[in-house]
Amino acid sequence: MTNEQEETGREESEPKQAVPDSEQELQAALKEIEKWTKSQRKLPIWDRIASIPFKLLDKVTPKFIHEKIGGLLDELGNYVQNGGKYLIARRHVTGVLEGAARKRHLPETGPYPLAVMDEAAKRLSGESRNVATAQGATTGVGGIFTLAADIPAVLGLSLKVIQEIGLCYGYDANDKAERVFAVKVLQFTSSDIVGKQAVLEELNLKAGEDGKLPPSVTAMSKIQGWREVVTTYRDSWGWKKLLQAVPVAGIVFGAVANRQTLSDVSEAAHMLYRKRRVLERLDALEKSDS
Repeated sequence: MTNEQEETGREESEPKQAVPDSEQELQAALKEIEKWTKSQRKLPIWDRIASIPFKLLDKVTPKFIHEKIGGLLDELGNYVQNGGKYLIARRHVTGVLEGAARKRHLPETGPYPLAVMDEAAKRLSGESRNVATAQGATTGVGGIFTLAADIPAVLGLSLKVIQEIGLCYGYDANDKAERVFAVKVLQFTSSDIVGKQAVLEELNLKAGEDGKLPPSVTAMSKIQGWREVVTTYRDSWGWKKLLQAVPVAGIVFGAVANRQTLSDVSEAAHMLYRKRRVLERLDALEKSDS
């Protein structure tokens, strides 16, 4: 049996364990998530016009930055196939989960109730925002030239926090399908309203579903569109990166832009992984009652 099969087997066995949340708690959590999902239909005005200033920036951007952005396609493809580069601090994530359980006088080994997973995910989100803020300020010193280093760095931080939040909810990126899910979280974060809905449908996360990844994802046979992911992710930075290209002043703009980017990414990861776990636990309760 391969490592991926072993990981998948462990994940599928989770709902068979005693569900540490009541149906009422899970339904309440699902309502919160649905409310957040509906809020994603209202994009801020600056995100609607983000592609306009990016086109201006595109004309004056040096060739080596274009090549750096293009290289993200290969990075995403390699990540899905092999993982590895965007390493997560597994011991740290485990420690955060154990600490959250200990505060509630619960067993530190799990299965953890949703409240423990939520607390751990929020803490990791905060840590990622702080790192991204420092990263943006550092690369904002040199304006457009250090921008070349900032773009892949933000991508790496984004994938790292997505994986760590996924681990909080019991989804391990050692499984290739979970790495696809991580990239889809990136796509969801930077997509428009139509794109967000398409991602939810593709990932089986509409209301009434069971939260399990559909064959189109787990089989990997229909996964395409890395260029679309990179393009939407890049364009979503738009005016933010235009401002960061100003030397020295880019310190402030870079810090704010990167913090906001990681905030959006971690929030989406939190909600989408949380919804998967809620749907799976509701499905497990329904099966146990039947």
